[in-house]
Order: sequence, then C-alpha cells, then structure tokens
Amino acid sequence: MAAIPAYRAVSVLLPRSSRLMSFPVTRTTSPKQRPHDDDLRFGRTFSDHMFIMNYDEGQGWHDPRIVPYAPFTFDPACCVLHYAQSVFDGLKAFRGADGAVRIFRPSRHAERLNQSCEKLCIPQLDPALIEESIAALVQVDQDWVPGKAGTSLYIRPTVIASETFLGVHPSHSYIYFVILSPVGAYYAEGLNPVKILATDTHVRAVQGGLGAAKTAGNYAASLQAARDAQAEGYTQVLWLDGVHREYLDEVGTMNIMLRIGNEVITPPLSSGTILAGVTRDSVLTLMREWGMTVNERPISIHEVMAAAERGDLAEMWGTGTAAVISPIGELGYRGQKIIINRGKIGDLTQKLYDTIIGIQYGTLADTHGWTRIVVKEPASAAA
Repeated sequence: MAAIPAYRAVSVLLPRSSRLMSFPVTRTTSPKQRPHDDDLRFGRTFSDHMFIMNYDEGQGWHDPRIVPYAPFTFDPACCVLHYAQSVFDGLKAFRGADGAVRIFRPSRHAERLNQSCEKLCIPQLDPALIEESIAALVQVDQDWVPGKAGTSLYIRPTVIASETFLGVHPSHSYIYFVILSPVGAYYAEGLNPVKILATDTHVRAVQGGLGAAKTAGNYAASLQAARDAQAEGYTQVLWLDGVHREYLDEVGTMNIMLRIGNEVITPPLSSGTILAGVTRDSVLTLMREWGMTVNERPISIHEVMAAAERGDLAEMWGTGTAAVISPIGELGYRGQKIIINRGKIGDLTQKLYDTIIGIQYGTLADTHGWTRIVVKEPASAAA
C-alpha cells in the first residue's frame, strides 16, 4: 500500500448552483519556485499541491484531501507496477486576459475517466467529485496558472491500483490523485504543421481491446513505433486499424481529421479502438454548427493517398487536449510522401484553432457552456 501524506482539516469550499463540496487542505510549508512563462516545457514542472483520495472494499472511495505535492512510496509487489491497472485523463485550465481561470470541459473529462475505469475493472468515482476535486486543486494552486498566450495549466487526474500482491486479478484498493503542471506548447513546432508517418507494421489497438480507454499500457505500446517514426524525421505515428492495417484510427496523442473536397472526415468511435477525444467532440460540434459536411466514417489510407494524388486532400489535422489543434503538413506511407496544403496551415484548421483557443481563454463567447470559471481574478488582485 502506498504511503499517503497526513492532512489537517482546513477546507476549500467551491460554491456552485448544483452542488457544494469541501475538502481538507494541508498547505505546503516549502512553496516551489514557479518557472517563467517563457521557460515552460510540457509536463516537466509540477505545482505545490495535489489531490488524493483512497478506495478500499467496504469503505468505497474515502478521505478526499489536498496535500503538498510529494512522492508516493510503493511496495515492490504493488500490483500497478506489474499489471498496469491504471487510468488517467488530461485537461487544461487557462488564464484569460480578464484574469479569470477557466477549465475546459471538466465534466466531460470526468465522464471519460469513469469510462476508462470501467474498462480496467476499477471502481468508478462520483463524476461530480472528480470535477470538484479538479476545481478545488486549481483554486488552491491558482498562482501556477501561467498567463502568457499559448500557455496553460495541464491537469492530470489518475487512478492506480495500490494493493500489494502478485497475480492477475483486479486490485481491492486504489488511489485517485490529481496533479497540475504549467505548460507551454506540446510540440516544439507550436502551431506549425507537423509530419506524420502511417504505419502498417505496428498496431495500437484492436476491436475488443483497450483502444477507447486512456490507460497507461496503450502509451507504452506506442513507444517503439513513435521512436521509429522520429528516426525517419516524423513527429507522430498515424495508426491504422489492427485487422486490415488499412483504415485510419488516430495519430499518436491525437484524433485525426481531414478535409477532402467539401467533406470533413474523421474515423468513427464505433470500432472501440479510438479514444473519444473531448477536443474532437468540440471540433465536430463547431463544424456542424457552421453548416459543414462532416462524416464520422471509416477511411482507408489508400483513399487518403488517392485524394492527395487527385489534389482533393485540402487539409489534415489532429485534435487533442495537449496540442489542441495540430495541422499536418506531410504524410508518409510505405516510402511515399505527400505534402498537404503546400505544407501550410489550412483555413479551416486555423479557424478551428482560433475558435477553440478563444473559448478556452475567454476571448470568444462560450455558447456551449464548455468552460468553468474557478477563479474570477488572481489571488494577488483580490488581496
């Protein structure tokens, strides 16, 4: 069992019309030096505090609290180290020009975390508690939300099995925790087009597997293919289906979309091999509202290559929490290379990026109720 820091009963109370939740808080006595916004990298720096909650059979989920960020101590036989019963999610908080801190679609991310839990035989959490735990932690560490354009606070809710045993069966105890990381751009290229390599050698997921779950093993399984692609000068891998090795699934850490003529196409979620991206859902909603022809359907790599040869492949881009929108300027497949939109950002790609970013930072109206304001003004200003 992992050793958990002690806590004392100071609380954070988050008012909201539908619910009220408070959590005990232990404030750090050794605050870290926050990096300058210009020096931020992705996922290398972490805030002062974290949220923790435990699960045991008989008690269920219990003892939610916010404590100073600190390492866990695990027994070498802790089952998560051997059998990878672990899920996580990723979302972001943004500081707008008005000083307010907004979290983008926290309720949908809470829903998706529970879907991953179900797939990994992990007891689900109250989705309201997931959302409130995230909001409370961001409120406590609000000074860690960077203010420069293009930066954000990455939020990583995670559930891990914590029982000590060897043997293949679900754990009887778990830890749910949330950590925060101020980040810059996910890709070094920023919004500039990236190069991707379609592989029919490696497989990310198959029907009936874990492709739709955000679980640690999926990412470990992607490392070799990503390394091979990077050795050839590509940024990410375009995964094809695991049966025919032909139909597009997703790209590395992103869902994939493309525009052929006037049709926008993205692979469907019905195969169960693709992560139900929150940014994906947001982008599809926007494009349909704009009156575009959008189809969630299977599309083969051969159809993509043929469209490029005809000159009909207008744009291709990835969507995801980390990169938001990532334009794709080059696609490689079996020794062939195609340049998309002359290697430049497409008009639709740019419009989608500007719209999503505008909603996230509060410069565009949030007509869908996607953002949750957890801090109306910086703590320093309020003081």
